[in-house]
Amino acid sequence: MKLGSLKEGGRDGTLIVVSRDLKRAVRATGIADTLQRALEDWSNVAPRLNSLSDQLNSGSAEGAFDVDPAALASPLPRAYEFVDGSAYLPHVERVRRARGAEVPESFYTDPLMYQAVSAGFYGPRDPVRVPSEEYGIDLEAELVVVTDDVPMAASPGQAAGHIQLVGLVNDVSLRNLIPGELAKGFGFLQSKPRSALSPVLVTPDELGDAWRDNKVHLPLLTHVNGKWFGAPEAGIDMQFDFSQLVAHAARTRPLSAGTIVGSGTVANEDTSRGASCFAEQRTVETLRDGKPSTPFMSFGDTVRIEMLDKDGNSIFGAIEQRIDRHDA
Repeated sequence: MKLGSLKEGGRDGTLIVVSRDLKRAVRATGIADTLQRALEDWSNVAPRLNSLSDQLNSGSAEGAFDVDPAALASPLPRAYEFVDGSAYLPHVERVRRARGAEVPESFYTDPLMYQAVSAGFYGPRDPVRVPSEEYGIDLEAELVVVTDDVPMAASPGQAAGHIQLVGLVNDVSLRNLIPGELAKGFGFLQSKPRSALSPVLVTPDELGDAWRDNKVHLPLLTHVNGKWFGAPEAGIDMQFDFSQLVAHAARTRPLSAGTIVGSGTVANEDTSRGASCFAEQRTVETLRDGKPSTPFMSFGDTVRIEMLDKDGNSIFGAIEQRIDRHDA
């Protein structure tokens, strides 16, 4: 089952069920008006949405219409929580090595995670608006999962049962603002603006055998200005799977239905697969050449993030965004 939201009906959009080929959709009228409402009553709502999905894919759903990507909001236009991990330690190790720092032993047993912006997400075709190129504009291609209600102190095994949806995110970062914020010892704020989710979120069964061990075993493909940027394998070099990340987030608090948990930048030991962010690319260049040669993004640049199944079909649809100047 694939779910999205239209830019209508208020801040939380209107829930739609989207066909497997991403071409057709139908409003979930009478089932749930928004995805947030659906997640809050998932055990009752999901079977009805699945039935509607079956009708849509068989061509028998009433009220079906062609999907216009520009009309799509984020599947969750806003969420109660977005917590983002850094589960791909090759990325962490390289960044630290480039600045002469070692990775603390705790990083291998205790996930890195921070509280990200959840009050609003860009739609998958919305521009990323930034006041200045001097901020060091970067993309971050990641995977996310979305949960129903997760009890406090849930084990990884228990947390796995609360993962209901999977998707992609462009977790925008302003790299030149990060060092000053981290130096204050209190984490990210201005350096982490709004992100964009993929056009649809899908139930894990849509991934077939690519969803196993609470990971997605497929390449995450990124293009910048129409050119290949990277396609690291998301299922390898992931130190903590999504059940562990969800359990970590819920260690001292319950998670509300609709909580988004991110994987962090997808990265592999094998750098020939490219990168999922400019910071990674620049780090590889620094380790190889002594300094970075690739600049961060400029106004007018475009990014496309997508994941294809083994037959080359888009699973979540593509995040396609242009970097624009924000004028106050």
